[in-house]
Amino acid sequence: MAVDIRPQAPPRRPRLLSLGLVFLTVGTSSAVVMPFLSLFLSTEVHADPLRVTVFLVVAPLAGVTVATLVGRLSDRRPIRRRLLIGAALAGAAGCGVTAFVRDYWILLALAATATALATTLFPQSFAYARQLLERDRSDRAAMGISTLRTVFSLAWVAGPPLSAFLLHTGGFRLVYGTAALMYAVAALVVTGRLAEVTAPPVTAPDDSAPGGGEVSRWTLALTVAAFTLLQCPLTLGVQALPLLIGRELGGDPSDAGVVLGLCAALEIPLMLGLGALTTRVRLRALVLLGAACGAAYYTLAAWAPHVWVLGLAQVGNAFFIAAVSGLGISYVQELLPGRPGRATTLFTNTFPIGAMLAGPLLGLSARLGYRLAYGTGAVLCAAGLVVLLVARPRR
Repeated sequence: MAVDIRPQAPPRRPRLLSLGLVFLTVGTSSAVVMPFLSLFLSTEVHADPLRVTVFLVVAPLAGVTVATLVGRLSDRRPIRRRLLIGAALAGAAGCGVTAFVRDYWILLALAATATALATTLFPQSFAYARQLLERDRSDRAAMGISTLRTVFSLAWVAGPPLSAFLLHTGGFRLVYGTAALMYAVAALVVTGRLAEVTAPPVTAPDDSAPGGGEVSRWTLALTVAAFTLLQCPLTLGVQALPLLIGRELGGDPSDAGVVLGLCAALEIPLMLGLGALTTRVRLRALVLLGAACGAAYYTLAAWAPHVWVLGLAQVGNAFFIAAVSGLGISYVQELLPGRPGRATTLFTNTFPIGAMLAGPLLGLSARLGYRLAYGTGAVLCAAGLVVLLVARPRR
């Protein structure tokens, strides 16, 4: 009798715990680097405003391009684990070089190559998690994805203060050295704890499929456009908040930190709660409710007379973020059940694209008043809600 002597994959729960550690390390690496990227370019690299702008545009565009290509490739062959290892090593190399190199053109080349490849670690980790969860209990897949997304959010709660400490202690070499170490830990975890998953079966596009087929390209395009509209206010609102408080509400700009901290504190339990709620309530209904909360929050913020009103409104803002960022991944994944890599990448790409759209809107608000930023955010959320209603998948 033949005996299978191939190494067996570790149980699903330990692999999910290992994935949680990957999300924690990746979240920490991005959270210590991103808040001070502009400061790094201007003070350490001595880049002028034009070069800083070029860098901040090229980096996310390269990330979107590389993530799209990798997302398509990952669904065709059983190579997702190798892609995770490659992305983590690229991040370690990119941050390691950045810790010592101060030549603008070398750093720009790194941003368009190694750093862009490192950004694929985030969507590919979610795609890997989706395939694991689908094997066991698909009805709890959204809950598992939301929980892992919460781990990433926790990293962003601790990351910026840690980054400030590292910058004060050892400068940008220590900041980027720590980020490189986090990527290296992620590579070790994937290598030692995660087994390869088989390529998912691909189902044919069929907008009227009762349960398992992919939606049409038109429905998918509208859904991605809707999430882009919903992601843009997230960046716009954060960038405009200290300016709104300081120049429109007569408060101290530092109050923005308190308001944002309150939002983060509410966002994490809401993300977990909404994830658990997906086992009882339809995912689409929760996402639509989140978009509606976003429109309500930005409307209230545009008319807020005092800082404390903004503080109270963070309940709605946190629900909006938890629903869109926490459940949006699962929502798009369910539209493409046979393509978790492509689906996750389509969703995660909406954030950098939305962030790029937020820049010109913030510049316009600087001329016309920062309440306009929140009024624009309300319109974008309402538009995203309408597009999601129109793009209803027929199941």
